[in-house]
Amino acid sequence: MEKPTLIGEMVVLRPVRAGDADALWESVTDPEGRRLAGSTRTFTRREVERWAATVADAEDRVDLAITAHGSDEYLGEIVLSDIDEVAGSARLRLAMRPAYRGRGYGTEATELVLGLAFDGLALHRVGLEVLAINPRVQSLYANLGFVVEGRLREAARDGDRWCDAVVMGLLEDEYRAGRQAPQLG
Repeated sequence: MEKPTLIGEMVVLRPVRAGDADALWESVTDPEGRRLAGSTRTFTRREVERWAATVADAEDRVDLAITAHGSDEYLGEIVLSDIDEVAGSARLRLAMRPAYRGRGYGTEATELVLGLAFDGLALHRVGLEVLAINPRVQSLYANLGFVVEGRLREAARDGDRWCDAVVMGLLEDEYRAGRQAPQLG
């Protein structure tokens, strides 16, 4: 599958590449980001380098680096994974480096990738899971039209405690209904 470059007002999304390994390493070793995403796997530096160098070749996923206009610096990543063309579905994941959270980059990146999913790949559904301890991200997805579909009780760890994962999804018709028609002059 050809990996696209998507251009928005603030961000440019491009395929992840080997040169992103340092910034990616920062993301996968950030304690707060790992906590809010429910990450339990520990990666080695070598695994991160290998992944950054090869993920663009994966067939059932699209991993895109989030960069700002005028800079090629990796700010985070957005991923459509488990793309199933027969079922018309995929899973969405967003991860921002600590210094770039809360600036709107992730929101715009998500909007661009949803356009790719529904207009470019002709998907019917995009789903995701977000931990209940992360209401800010739940709100971001809800504002983009995602609907809570269920809850996986005590599906993740938050330190010594268990926490729930909230399952959310967006269907193609919901995506289209949520897009505003252009205003005529």
